[in-house]
Amino acid sequence: MSRQRRRDTGPELAIRKLLHARGFRYRVAWPIPDMRRRTIDIAFTRARVAVFIDGCFWHGCPQHRTLPASNTEWWSRKLATNTARDAVTAAHLADLGWTVVRVWEHESAVEAVERIVARMRSVAASAERVSEGSGAPEQRPLA
Repeated sequence: MSRQRRRDTGPELAIRKLLHARGFRYRVAWPIPDMRRRTIDIAFTRARVAVFIDGCFWHGCPQHRTLPASNTEWWSRKLATNTARDAVTAAHLADLGWTVVRVWEHESAVEAVERIVARMRSVAASAERVSEGSGAPEQRPLA
């Protein structure tokens, strides 16, 4: 397990390259507030959008989930713990006002970027609607 890359994996680099080419700027391996040793793979800090690129084996992809033939009990606990940690992390970020986007490593980088961009636009649109409603009260003419 120590030889597994924690960042800069092939799918992560492909997605980052496409996002950068479209003009998006982001942070890589951004630390999650109040959660030691956990990071966001791609963080859009101003929009508060967190993107995680999950490996199919390590995070229990519904399409590609497998268990090693040896030491099956240990591996099933390990992978279940990873899935539970992902849920806790997503809930923590949601409580802090972040939007979480999860991408599986087998997904097309182009499709993943389209989903990320769509989520960024929806976050920006909802923030815009909130700011319009919280402006100064309208000035009414005196009667």
